[in-house]
Amino acid sequence: MKSLKNNRPVIVGIFVFLALVILVVTIFTLGGQKKTFVKSFTINAVFTDVGGLLKGGNIWLLGVKVGTVKKISFYGNSQVLVTMSIEQSAQSQIHKDAMAKIGSDGLIGNKIIIIYGGTAAAPNIAKDDYLAVEKALSTDDMLATLQANNKNLLEITNDFKSISKKIDSGKGTLATLLNDSAIANKLRTTVDNLQSTVANFKTASVSSKNVLYNLQNFSGKLNTPGNSIHDLVNDTIAYNHIKATLSQLENAAKAVSKFTANLETVSNRLNEKDNAVGVLLNDSAAAASLKITLKNLESGSKKLDEDLEALQHNFLLKGFFKKKEKANK
Repeated sequence: MKSLKNNRPVIVGIFVFLALVILVVTIFTLGGQKKTFVKSFTINAVFTDVGGLLKGGNIWLLGVKVGTVKKISFYGNSQVLVTMSIEQSAQSQIHKDAMAKIGSDGLIGNKIIIIYGGTAAAPNIAKDDYLAVEKALSTDDMLATLQANNKNLLEITNDFKSISKKIDSGKGTLATLLNDSAIANKLRTTVDNLQSTVANFKTASVSSKNVLYNLQNFSGKLNTPGNSIHDLVNDTIAYNHIKATLSQLENAAKAVSKFTANLETVSNRLNEKDNAVGVLLNDSAAAASLKITLKNLESGSKKLDEDLEALQHNFLLKGFFKKKEKANK
């Protein structure tokens, strides 16, 4: 009995020591979670509705916890001032143009504050600065939006119900298309024709592609030195000769055209009766008279020859002709 009484203070001391150790570990654990022993600074944000945010709520930046809500108080007219305790190490990541909004830790969880945005060109936030806030969507707003969506969905469902009834009763063009086999066959034929047309277009497209490919090859050959067309196109001397030849051909064509015009003028003059040739060609009486004149000349020439022959045998001129014959010899 005496030994048990002597050991009791030791046992009590051990239990007290263990309790103190557990208390210290608990304090440090909770302090680590709440960032109690971490250097920090405070910043502020003014919200119109915090949506159930509590003191001690977490502050998140880029998915990392950087602080806790230090104080929540009313501010001005229907506003709430939230004072946040932020780790000193996160100050370089938060800029003055960053914004804060109310979020949830999970689908249905504690409310938190999310810091986002900010540009590197803006200076870093300082102690007791104010962040701009984004208006949070409250539960009532979400419920109102959901109610409006449900109402719209109900109206759409009723419209579909009405349309389906009309189709079942055979009213309207769509019902006719669905229930009339003749129209369905026509539509099928039309679709087949369209497919054939598309196939023809595809064939024409392939042919056009081949033509373009051939034109490309032809143009490539034209651009290749060594062929006649390339040399002709790039030889300025030959081009000048061809140009001069074309100019001469043009002048010759003009001369031929002028000569043709002159021939047409002469032909027109020959068809007229105010000139000798025209009279001879177009006046039958003058032609007949000319023919008679020629016959008379021919007969007069014969008579003249006979008279000259008779004169040669005349004794009066016979000596003259003999002298002339001797002179010619």
